[in-house]
Amino acid sequence: MITTITFNPSIDKHYILDDLIKGEVTRAKKVQNTAGGKGLNVSRVIRLLGESVTATGFLGGNSGGFIVDKLSELKINNRFIKVKGETRSCLAIITKDLAQTEILEPGPTIQEDEMAEWVKAYDEILEDSSIICASGSLPRGLSVSTYGEIIKKANIKGAKFLLDTSGEALKKGIESKPYFIKPNIDELKAITGESINSDNDVLKIIDKIHDKGIKLVMVSLGANGSIAGFNGKKYRIYVPKIKAVNPVGSGDSMVAGIAVALERGYNIEDVLAFASATGTANAMEQQTGYVNINNVNKVKEEIRIELI
Repeated sequence: MITTITFNPSIDKHYILDDLIKGEVTRAKKVQNTAGGKGLNVSRVIRLLGESVTATGFLGGNSGGFIVDKLSELKINNRFIKVKGETRSCLAIITKDLAQTEILEPGPTIQEDEMAEWVKAYDEILEDSSIICASGSLPRGLSVSTYGEIIKKANIKGAKFLLDTSGEALKKGIESKPYFIKPNIDELKAITGESINSDNDVLKIIDKIHDKGIKLVMVSLGANGSIAGFNGKKYRIYVPKIKAVNPVGSGDSMVAGIAVALERGYNIEDVLAFASATGTANAMEQQTGYVNINNVNKVKEEIRIELI
């Protein structure tokens, strides 16, 4: 079973505009409200790829109720813990040049008893989970070591833990040896403190990450594809050029592709190709964290992978 963790979910509000001018009144051409947070984007794409998924984390208030309804519509198994605070909303303003401006609410403060209740549920979920995907920021009330602590539990049970976060939470998480991480160049600089000026610099850092016990690393290069490392081998992934409509959620979609491919037992090159195709296919859709399986399959055929 694939399980996703979203500790700080949100109602994602996307405003599609021609332009954004400070101090001016602007009318949106289109508005989308979706069950959001990176982990819920991952959950939605996993379902669209044809796999079952259990989603867990924290939800509260009327906003949390909206997300529960959306989970039911998508037939995503709901193991969220109800909290006293109100689930946040996050705004993404996207202009016709595809520039994205985000306004992110902080979300509720998680209480000790709420976290204890979640840990109990997580221990039960681990009994049936082969893949765990943890995505996004940590809400107030949780320690930066939270991901690291739950990675250790997954490792004991033999579940592959896919971690997609940033900053100190990522640094602490890496210490507990997740199976997979997917930093972009800026995140890679932040967690290593090293300058990155070439692909060779990326390759050297991937080696150092492998030495920490992390088997699979994908470093996003945006529209230029990615560089990946698996068990000491390195791969350069080239993706086809597409007409991008909305790139938001492409990283989450790639994580969903990784999870599904691992669950299905694909070999490493097929894992990388399928995940890259899923991330690319997301950018072809207006809706965030959404893919058309026909596009995924078509893009996958055009992806080129080279062993470095």
